[in-house]
Amino acid sequence: MSSKSISPWAWIPTLYFAQGIPYFIVNTVSVMMFTKLGVPNGEMAFFTSLLYLPWMIKPFWSPFVDIFKTKRWWTVTMQLLMAAAFILLTVTLPVPEQEMIASGTTPMSMFYITLILFIITAFASATHDIAADGFYMLALSTGDQAQFVGIRSTFYRLSSIFGQGVLVAIAGMIEAKSGNIPMSWRITMLVSAVVFTLVALYHTFIIPKPAADKSTLGEQKATAGAIFAEFGRTFKTYFMKPGVWLAIIFMLLYRLPEAFLIKLCMPFLVAKQELGGLGMSTASVGIAYGTIGVLFLTIGGILGGIYASRVGLKKSLWVMAACMTLPCITFVYLAICQPTNLAIISTAIAIEQFGYGFGFTAYMLYMMYFSDGEFKTSHYAICTAFMAASMLLPGMVAGYIQEAIGYVNFFWMVMGCCIATLIVTYFVDKKVDPAYGKK
Repeated sequence: MSSKSISPWAWIPTLYFAQGIPYFIVNTVSVMMFTKLGVPNGEMAFFTSLLYLPWMIKPFWSPFVDIFKTKRWWTVTMQLLMAAAFILLTVTLPVPEQEMIASGTTPMSMFYITLILFIITAFASATHDIAADGFYMLALSTGDQAQFVGIRSTFYRLSSIFGQGVLVAIAGMIEAKSGNIPMSWRITMLVSAVVFTLVALYHTFIIPKPAADKSTLGEQKATAGAIFAEFGRTFKTYFMKPGVWLAIIFMLLYRLPEAFLIKLCMPFLVAKQELGGLGMSTASVGIAYGTIGVLFLTIGGILGGIYASRVGLKKSLWVMAACMTLPCITFVYLAICQPTNLAIISTAIAIEQFGYGFGFTAYMLYMMYFSDGEFKTSHYAICTAFMAASMLLPGMVAGYIQEAIGYVNFFWMVMGCCIATLIVTYFVDKKVDPAYGKK
């Protein structure tokens, strides 16, 4: 089958579904898994936050994806590597004693092999992001790129539901029937390994081979000196942009409340009520947070995009900053009242996730706005590195803070962090072009 005869519908949905699966397993499902296996919040949040590192530093090796091999080769190879890592996760996941799990004192040292495999998966996933997005632009015409941008986003969101919803729900159902928590997560990792392996094998044969997808190594310009000179110029021009330091501060602080909140959401939902949590089952978390929450996150993102395209970035910035921050109060309510009704909990999570989805649109638009000009793609990758840093650094200490002050005070602290978001929004709003983002 020739490349021209392969419809984009045959590979774009599965490609972006595959792009999301490892990200959500590494950064979200791992949080739930370690929590259920009895790892204390401090250690759990610290080590799982470090897993953001590959996405933070990926601009440093993104040029080499252009230079060596093809985008298709990188995409398929990284998928096969991640499939192998998921298979190894299934067979190497430790089995802590039931008493240790129940006491919440399982040491993270038991999971070093698991963490190494997660790190490998994270680096492979970050590299896959670079290659897949580049391949998308090479394999499709400009018109097709615009046509399928909504499709790729939709299937990326579906991978979120699969990871945070379906996988967590599977673990919860197995745990409820067997009472064996380690086995429930081994089977869950097996399911993810099987699904991802099938997708990777499918892409090995079905992803097209466009003529435009080729290595630049053979080009005369691609000498070692020229490569590193251009590499250096990419970073130099980024840090010479007007208002660069304000932009960096904005990218680091706009998501500060979410950066603290996201690491403790799932642990809070499953923690026993006497410890300040809601005492939810794993399956219920998969429904409330991983399915309903993600659904409203998606709706918020869609409506945020529509709103921003009508009024532009400048007029939408304050509205979106408010939507990004104020719904955090729902977790203060949940921590104080500790409701047991699944509908009430799901509604609170839906409100918070909708606000985040709506407000995140401004963040993405601003990164595009700031990246505009020469080296647009590379500069956007640098912006995403600061985005990853904004999640990594607060997340590393979030668990230790929560252990020290409790869930109620922790969520009040998160609300206090909203002030930082509003302050940086105030200063950035003054610099944004009023026409940017309007249709």
